[in-house]
Amino acid sequence: MSGAGALTHAEALQQIADRNGGNRATPGPGYDASVDYVVGVLRDAGFDVSTPTFVLRQRGGGRETVVRNVIAQTRTGSAEHVVMAGAHLDSVPEGPGINDNASGVATLLEVATRMGSSPPIPNVVRFGFWGAEERNLNGSKSYVESLSDSEREAIALYLNLDMVASPNAGYFVQGGADGPESRSGPPGSATVGRVLVDELAANGIAADLMRFEGDSDYAPFVDADIPSGGVLAGDSNKKTTEQADRWGGRVGDVFDACYHSACDRIETLDRTALDKFSDAIAGTIARFADAAEVPAR
Repeated sequence: MSGAGALTHAEALQQIADRNGGNRATPGPGYDASVDYVVGVLRDAGFDVSTPTFVLRQRGGGRETVVRNVIAQTRTGSAEHVVMAGAHLDSVPEGPGINDNASGVATLLEVATRMGSSPPIPNVVRFGFWGAEERNLNGSKSYVESLSDSEREAIALYLNLDMVASPNAGYFVQGGADGPESRSGPPGSATVGRVLVDELAANGIAADLMRFEGDSDYAPFVDADIPSGGVLAGDSNKKTTEQADRWGGRVGDVFDACYHSACDRIETLDRTALDKFSDAIAGTIARFADAAEVPAR
């Protein structure tokens, strides 16, 4: 894996935003062009790709818009045990959304192209790229709601990437933290979280394990009782002295001063964090894709 490889995809999404009014918001031409880019990369790599749609009701009125998610999966592995990872593809209207969340999308595209569409693995790997995360998680909710009972049961785990290159980066893992199940994840989530922590440790990072808090695309999977984990580099919270001692960066500054704003651009990404998270995500997906046993519910 290579953070530099992921950066190439983030740069492409920045260029798409620049050509489309400075954002990739759902609905809008920047989002549609982002979908086309992701589909093209995955199809060129040989993946089975689909673009299931959902209906999004416009703010302040009754007009409805049809929006596409992107789903891709390997041609190899058992469909009875699906290792799934996802990231939201849209930005807020106020900016291009390169940390939030081109960084997660770019990381998954790099994992997918490096892995290839037909690796010798016992379990299918599936990737999801979600629309309208910034509009109440509509894309991921629609996907999970569309699944039959057997299709939901077949998803062994879901791994969420949302902001993995914050300018004053932290290293946070979700899955199995102490607390109620709605915040720690369904049974099996602790296994996902532990592997993520281990993979970051192998790259010299001592991650913080945190609860599922706030809104991101893990929520519909957690609600559907699917073992889940997540990674993030931080948003509008401030970095503590202890965190700066472990990870570097600026004490007392927020993790991402450009969160949900026009300056969330390619120039502000922490490329070290992008590289560390890319390696950890690749290792985690590889371990579960090649595992004889996957997290038990």
